Amino acid sequence: MLNLERITFDPQVMAGQACIRGMRIPVSLVVNLVANGKPLEEILEEYPDLEADDIRQSLLYAAWLTQERVYSFNPYSALHNVVSIFSRIIPNKA
Repeated sequence: MLNLERITFDPQVMAGQACIRGMRIPVSLVVNLVANGKPLEEILEEYPDLEADDIRQSLLYAAWLTQERVYSFNPYSALHNVVSIFSRIIPNKA
């Protein structure tokens, strides 16, 4: 499990977006700044309440969110499995 204690969620702050330590600085802003090539020093200068670990955890959180996987789904196979299960539960009276 990731240790992301700097990433907070509060419905009263930025409408519940992931933010940094309860401040009105969303993780999405930090990730966007880094993604657009803004140097760490400039980010920290423009946002003096931020710390280097805040930026690091923002990137870790973003990386964790992108671990989503897509699995193939074959509806015919799923239907076959359902029919197979029901045929064992409900005997055929033919």
